Amino acid sequence: MRASAALGRRRRRADAVVRTLCLLATVVGVLFLVSILGTLVWNGASALSLHVFTDVTRPPGSNGGLLNPIIGSIIQTVIGTAIGTPIGLLVGTYLAEYSKASPLAHAVRFVSDILLSAPSILIGLFVYQVLVVPFGGFSGWAGCVALAIIVIPIVVRTTEDMLRLLPDTLREAVIGLGAPKWKMITLVCWRAAASGIMTGILLAVARVAGETAPLLFTSLGNLNWSLSLSAPMSSLPLTIYAYAGSPYADWIALAWAGALIITLGVLGLNIAARSLLRK
Repeated sequence: MRASAALGRRRRRADAVVRTLCLLATVVGVLFLVSILGTLVWNGASALSLHVFTDVTRPPGSNGGLLNPIIGSIIQTVIGTAIGTPIGLLVGTYLAEYSKASPLAHAVRFVSDILLSAPSILIGLFVYQVLVVPFGGFSGWAGCVALAIIVIPIVVRTTEDMLRLLPDTLREAVIGLGAPKWKMITLVCWRAAASGIMTGILLAVARVAGETAPLLFTSLGNLNWSLSLSAPMSSLPLTIYAYAGSPYADWIALAWAGALIITLGVLGLNIAARSLLRK
């Protein structure tokens, strides 16, 4: 009895220590997050105004806005996601449903993991050599392709993981009813894993929305109003990168405003998608 009581006290002390360490780690992490968001909101909200969304970038002291970087970021992010998401979805489905343990599946999974952890600047350099140099100039299309390459491995990994979580009894039930495999995947498996797959797509959007390095070598940026994907195109990350390091107070304020716009945009997208998928 005494030995059991001593063991119980020792276990409770160890549990209390671990709980305290976990709580401290949580508090530290939350404090960093609150500090970052608080600094962003404090500096960005004071710089937000109507002309930020209605006026294009201008020289220092001209009271310019961020209209062309906002539109350029939206265009490139949407097109890059639209290119990369179907490819990533189909590759992830292939790995989870058709070729789980074949040598080809292992090779594809290995390449996908490398792309997932590769520095984005390397992807920008690759697209620069493939699309920018041969075609004689920077363009919005090159930026879209670079962002799509970043999107693909994220969607591949999420899709494969979500489909693997589905029980095999679900697939057996659908096949037992006489449905072909492609219909089982598209009408049952994809729908059952829709929430997780959408989460992966949102993670991909959140990452590419703030990418700067790949766009430096592809779309380059444009201080003038331009919607042509065949010419250099502006984007918020590039504008923030250029303005934040400038010596002009109005440009630095616009950099904070642009960072807040990206953060709020990604947050709003996540909230909207979660609300739609809650059913």
